[in-house]
Amino acid sequence: MDAVIGGTQLTSLPNMESIREEKVSTPFGDPSGPVSIGLCGGREIAFLPRHGNPHALAPHKINYRANIWALKELGVTHILSIATSGGIRQEFGAGVFVVPDQIIDYTYDRESTYFDGTNGEPVRHIDFTAPYSEVVRRRIIAAAEAAGEKVHDGGCYGCFNGPRLETAAEIARLAKDGCDLVGQTGMPEAALARELGIEYAAICPIVNPAAGLGDSKHAISREEITRTRLVAFERVVKILAVFAAQPSVGA
Repeated sequence: MDAVIGGTQLTSLPNMESIREEKVSTPFGDPSGPVSIGLCGGREIAFLPRHGNPHALAPHKINYRANIWALKELGVTHILSIATSGGIRQEFGAGVFVVPDQIIDYTYDRESTYFDGTNGEPVRHIDFTAPYSEVVRRRIIAAAEAAGEKVHDGGCYGCFNGPRLETAAEIARLAKDGCDLVGQTGMPEAALARELGIEYAAICPIVNPAAGLGDSKHAISREEITRTRLVAFERVVKILAVFAAQPSVGA
């Protein structure tokens, strides 16, 4: 089964039908909320709002381990994550959609693994050379093309801790490190999915130039972010409708 993890303000899938809610208890505590399971494009799909419904969980307070564990318990094999981001690369302006292929993790104090030796499981060191599933990335890109939406194939996502936005100097550092976009929820979500053998990839709507760049040179406009996000989510829903109708395939 496919799952969608919704980002900021995306608390439901408008085109999901015959919905039931599943409350899942995990060894790592409670997930962000009940998981909605329903039909989308004629196929069963799960949906979990990352920040809760209503939006109440800051990026560093999300129980990522419980979220991914709950989806695995419900039979999810493929995850599409929606992660709004700021654009660092010049061509990644507001309104651009990116399907990243790399991550640099700048977060701290987040529970980031199931296998640290403290819960009876042996320590494991997963291969994370390619952090995103190429299977899901190709599906996202194909779905976007079929929906008439352009996406950028590839980019390095820098995951900042938040919840505050970054300084101009921090963005300059991320750019020197090779980051093309910045967000606050991509890790440890991607790594946890890999630990549980779930195919995981993300689509990242760019909702603003990152701090110190372009229209954000002196300050980031929250009002503009909100306007851009609302339009972006209308487009994302079109892509999801096509994505959900695709058959899941193994790696």
